[in-house]
Amino acid sequence: ARIMAMLVKQLTVGMMGVCCYIVSCEQTKKAAVIDPGGDEDRILDYCTTNGLTVTHILNTHGHPDHDCGNGRIQAATGAKIAMHAEDVAYFSDPRISDYFSSLGLPESPPVDIVVHDGDVIAVGEEQLLVIHTPGHTPGGVCLYSAPHCFTGDTLFVGAIGRTDFPGGSLRQMIDAIKTRLLTLPPDTFVWPGHGYGGLQSTMAREAKTNPYLEL
Repeated sequence: ARIMAMLVKQLTVGMMGVCCYIVSCEQTKKAAVIDPGGDEDRILDYCTTNGLTVTHILNTHGHPDHDCGNGRIQAATGAKIAMHAEDVAYFSDPRISDYFSSLGLPESPPVDIVVHDGDVIAVGEEQLLVIHTPGHTPGGVCLYSAPHCFTGDTLFVGAIGRTDFPGGSLRQMIDAIKTRLLTLPPDTFVWPGHGYGGLQSTMAREAKTNPYLEL
């Protein structure tokens, strides 16, 4: 039996209050940074203090508030940047990048690893499963390593992500949440991309109390 478990550190970063996660393998001290949306020094300090080697930068989607720290983190660690194929394509469209550049956030360097639904990302001895959950963006994903699910801007505590941006679809999002996320074990921890309604929940609680899932 494995005694070791994935360690999860949640930091609220940047001007948009993004929930960034540093997930690490206790055994190997390898780590991945999920959605570095600013405050890169705090993220790097945590990794240094805990002796972590950052191997991956994982973006739940391509919005700049979630990937504006990619460049700094990559420059400091050499980690590989991973994003879903559909968001790689979508956010490389000049019309889309122009629309979001008005936020004035640094652009991400090119993506190193293009992921698809069902891919597994190894972080030391730990593994994160890529679950494609379009709706907030075409290539939005959630990252699952039992009992943890990092839901990005798909599922919040008591809410769901916006679907009024270019590339959004409410129908797709509700469908993805119901068929891909609520089917995970009920005690799965929900770690959202913003702490709007709270910083943590479970799938059981969201299935029961999230008003948007009654649609």
